[in-house]
Amino acid sequence: MIMTILPSPGSGPEPDRPRYRTQSTPPHTPLRPMWACRACGQPWPCGAARLMLRAEHDRNHQGLSIYLAGLMYEAMRDLYRLNPDSGPSPEELFNRFVSWGPFRRSSS
Repeated sequence: MIMTILPSPGSGPEPDRPRYRTQSTPPHTPLRPMWACRACGQPWPCGAARLMLRAEHDRNHQGLSIYLAGLMYEAMRDLYRLNPDSGPSPEELFNRFVSWGPFRRSSS
């Protein structure tokens, strides 16, 4: 029997993308700990953030998937701390952060 305790994971990546921004509008980055878009108030990643993330990671699909998975972990940590009883389900968070990414597969 293995008697080692695994260390708890550290913080995930900083949610600093997409980096496109104008002087007159805030960037489409998440406002933590609620994970709402700073620019439009929609649950992050909003539609505009998804488009910009895909464009920014056009040739780095693996990097985008890893980045989104790390942010999903951070969102789970924040959202469950805010509301531990009725936070989003793991499936909802997966669909929100990861499933729309570059490696989604058709259901057929």
